Amino acid sequence: MEFLPGIARWLHIMAGITWVGLLYYFNLVQMPALKDAAVDGTALGITKHIAPRALLWFRWASLATWVAGAWLLGKGFVAAFLLRDGYAGIGVGAWLGTIMLFNVWHLIWPNQKKILGIKPASDAEKAKARRIAFLASRTNMMLSIPMLFFMANGLSHRAIVGL
Repeated sequence: MEFLPGIARWLHIMAGITWVGLLYYFNLVQMPALKDAAVDGTALGITKHIAPRALLWFRWASLATWVAGAWLLGKGFVAAFLLRDGYAGIGVGAWLGTIMLFNVWHLIWPNQKKILGIKPASDAEKAKARRIAFLASRTNMMLSIPMLFFMANGLSHRAIVGL
């Protein structure tokens, strides 16, 4: 059973790379490309084929990252979320990741379903959904920078060695 923490760490890292990578793809590549594609009438290829698939990976990678991270914290889970006992640094990272997870599942995805036509919505509802999804996505992009810092550097020596 000693290999289980290694599997959790590998899953946490791989899912995190997928999640944050897609976050940056959406914000730095897809959003600007959709504006250009709307002008020449080619946006349907992105919104019909690419965005739904990318959003599927995005949401489930966010959940897998969070669950694997919680698994890695193990007995330190509560201490991390209460920012105690040498877990304050990793706890800040865990809180940022939790906020980002909430944004994915409760702000970005429900609004993307309206934008992409998966859920029926009026033009006014789609416009509002675009704004909410945009702001939540940009917020996550900004939170990803300190989250990655705290996750990589947050454990004190005491927490790492389990004292």
